[in-house]
Amino acid sequence: MNILPQVSAFLSQHPIPNLIDGRDVSSPNVKPVFNPADASILTHVTWGGEKEIDLAADAAKRAFPVWASMPVAERAALLHRWADAMEKNAFALAQIETLDVGKAISASEAFDIPFGIEGLRYFANLSVNASYDTPLALRHIEARVHRSPFGVCGFIFPWNFPFDLLMWGVTPALAAGNTVVVKPSEVTPLSTLFAAKLALEAGIPPGVINVVVGNGPGAGAALTAHPAIRRMSFTGSPEAGAIVGEACGRRIIPCKLELGGKGAAVVFADADVEAAGTKLAAAITLNTGQVCCTATRWIVQESIYDQFVESARAALQATKIGIGLDRETQMGPLVSETQRERVLSYYERGIANGARPVLAAAKSLEPGYFVHPWLLEGDPDNVCFREEIFGPAAFLTKFRDESAAIEMIHSVDYGLANSVWTSDLAKANRFAEDMLVGNTWINAHNVFAYGLPYGGINRSGMGGGVNSPATFYDYLRDHTIARPL
Repeated sequence: MNILPQVSAFLSQHPIPNLIDGRDVSSPNVKPVFNPADASILTHVTWGGEKEIDLAADAAKRAFPVWASMPVAERAALLHRWADAMEKNAFALAQIETLDVGKAISASEAFDIPFGIEGLRYFANLSVNASYDTPLALRHIEARVHRSPFGVCGFIFPWNFPFDLLMWGVTPALAAGNTVVVKPSEVTPLSTLFAAKLALEAGIPPGVINVVVGNGPGAGAALTAHPAIRRMSFTGSPEAGAIVGEACGRRIIPCKLELGGKGAAVVFADADVEAAGTKLAAAITLNTGQVCCTATRWIVQESIYDQFVESARAALQATKIGIGLDRETQMGPLVSETQRERVLSYYERGIANGARPVLAAAKSLEPGYFVHPWLLEGDPDNVCFREEIFGPAAFLTKFRDESAAIEMIHSVDYGLANSVWTSDLAKANRFAEDMLVGNTWINAHNVFAYGLPYGGINRSGMGGGVNSPATFYDYLRDHTIARPL
């Protein structure tokens, strides 16, 4: 596939600057961004730290009064204009996302970019119809709850779905009247920088959206600690999330944490075994397994275990691995060499811990960061059953009855997303209700729609989810107003 001229022009900047207060801001601190498909340098970006975060937070603070006081319909119209601009540039955004993350262009074009833009329109429309005042029926008191934006909101995003996570995160905050400072992953910052420039061109006022690229200990820590930040959102690992949560706790500001997962797929004997094997294979190859909610613990009833394994193994072996810009590619590379070594090290650790290989792991298509999908089987005390791997891998184990399956699921303290596979819907719903988890899907995995709440519990997160009306109201603070009668 040929690279679009506007993508080439964007990547040819040396370096690509940060966007602060509507201006391009560069500095001597320049870092490369690598192409996961061949390990080459895609481009260079400006890195920021405490100084740039300070500039961005101050710009967002200055922009807040005008943005917050703007009539809701006018603010929503500007957000729709931003959506229009991104739709006009959707193919460019898809190429940038694919080049940066490594994912298949078919996924970027068909899901990532359109679904993210749909989220912007969803929250813009929701803001127009939202309730900003709720009367309270009290004796001898005239009272209401008034809802107002917090102010400046900070966002730290990971590298697996840069564009969608940006849209899921900042658009409800913006629609509610807040201004934002965004620190995208330094590994995959490109679609965020491109989209932020489109927002400015679409008429979003300077300072409403600010983007600073940098690492966690530098820019991330400075953002979390900045006194202008009134609400914080972090998406990433539980370990980093705990650091962000602790910092917000010291400042006593609300914090939304969307963290990792170790999804369980429970396959009962009465399930459509072939379909379950094929769909779960597709789940772990989606975005090369770099999906926090994907199913990486396959808990399969004994009587259909061998049939299920053959179905999943056949589907994985047939998966077309290749560079993301090849339209025949179904699974691209991992995002970095560091991530590839992590995924392969888990395979070795799992075997050392007593697991048996069902489908062997191996590097592929070097010098890119490719790896073959792999499967291990064994006991639920194995490291690969218990820890998040974040690659195209799953761990299989057998169960005899429902109580044994529930015990296996709850032996791990993650609580993001599980799935139940059975033809008995009454059993599926009963079993789903028994699981300690934020989301359960029936006869499917990775189910997303605007209006369908999504969020984790336990080690998988706290502070609200994404993609629903509750997400929008998360970015409005309650203010009680009362008058005795």
